Amino acid sequence: MPGEPAAGPATAPQDPIAIVRSRGYISVLVLSAALGVPISAAAFGFLALVSELQSLVFEDLPKGLGFDGTPDWWAIPPLAVSGVLVALTIRYLPGEGGHKPAEGLKTGGAPTVASVPGVALAALASLSLGVVLGPEAPLIALGGGLAVGTIKLLKRDAPPSTVNVVAAAGSFAAISELLGSPLVGAFLLMEASGLGGPMMGVVLVPGLLAAGIGSLIFTGLGSWTGLGTYSLTLHQVPAADRPTLAEFGWAIVAGVAAALLGEAIRRSSLNLQQHVERHRLPLTVLMGLAVGVFALIYAVITDKPITGLLFSGQDALGPLLADSADYTAGALVVLVLCKSLAYIASLSAFRGGPVFPAIFVGAAGGLALSHLPGLDTTAGFAMGLGAMSVAMLKLPMTSVLLASLLLGGDGLTVMPLVIVAVVVSYVCTLRLARPPAASTAGHP
Repeated sequence: MPGEPAAGPATAPQDPIAIVRSRGYISVLVLSAALGVPISAAAFGFLALVSELQSLVFEDLPKGLGFDGTPDWWAIPPLAVSGVLVALTIRYLPGEGGHKPAEGLKTGGAPTVASVPGVALAALASLSLGVVLGPEAPLIALGGGLAVGTIKLLKRDAPPSTVNVVAAAGSFAAISELLGSPLVGAFLLMEASGLGGPMMGVVLVPGLLAAGIGSLIFTGLGSWTGLGTYSLTLHQVPAADRPTLAEFGWAIVAGVAAALLGEAIRRSSLNLQQHVERHRLPLTVLMGLAVGVFALIYAVITDKPITGLLFSGQDALGPLLADSADYTAGALVVLVLCKSLAYIASLSAFRGGPVFPAIFVGAAGGLALSHLPGLDTTAGFAMGLGAMSVAMLKLPMTSVLLASLLLGGDGLTVMPLVIVAVVVSYVCTLRLARPPAASTAGHP
């Protein structure tokens, strides 16, 4: 047809072996390894700053004002401030503060350098002041953005494929130790981005290299500073028995329950997000106040500290399992309910990642389920963790790997139960999901 370009010959598929043997690929590997050092150090510094601000706001400041401890109502004012800061960042800085967590964990495409300040500020204002979101999504964006900025400085005319590979390597380095192992982080990014086919290894190898170096940097800085690695770890895991037939039945129950709860959280947060975006400042503040009120309700009912409900749940996960005998079934149900409601409010308005709160809610739900006959504590914890992770993230391999590796040797014992819970939850989640809206393009 006139005005249209003539059809050219079909593009030949890329040969991954030829790419790996090329000099350019070696350059990408070297650059990925080099970027792993400063990006992982920057990620460590970001996590350290978040942790220090959390301690300052929720521990040091109340004591400085004369309180014996942190009052149950204390979270409400900081969360209102967080709402103001996040709303202004989203409105006035490039990049809208990063991706919207209610829409899931998004890793596709190279982030822009201009979005890095907004992502960092929105994440700091959210994570350090009590919002129930995790640091993984901001770190992925920050790592990728810093990597893109570096390669643009070194070679302004770098092809988009090279930019995307280096951006992915930066993201790998930034979350290398966050989930307890570089391998889990690699699976998360690989599965979330949909990498597959013969080109998967070409893209994955630079990321794995950056993640391995990043893990070393995290470990070294944690030892040198005495701050730890900010890695998801469990230090006290009750011994798990071999799975029983009754536990396989409970795995099915856990999978169905997690899918139902996950879909309720997703739909509620997306519906709220539509209202928040129309009235950004007042409703973001309102959502922050709601998170504080849910923390207050939880503390009053259970007589537990509000910090057990606030934040991502990463630091609270280990104590929850270690001290599970101190929680009644009723207290765990209240925790799941209040944490889920705070999670919904946070997803709808703030900036951060959806991974860690999903892990925590699932683990607490699994512990509540373990109060029923025929299910031990570790099995319930692992099944709930895996089932809720896949319900919110829709990443089955990552969910199984995370729940199993996190528990060490006992994780291998309960892995068959985790697999059943994850598969049931995944299938139910896909069945419950709303069908995509029909396109109306071209219609009046």
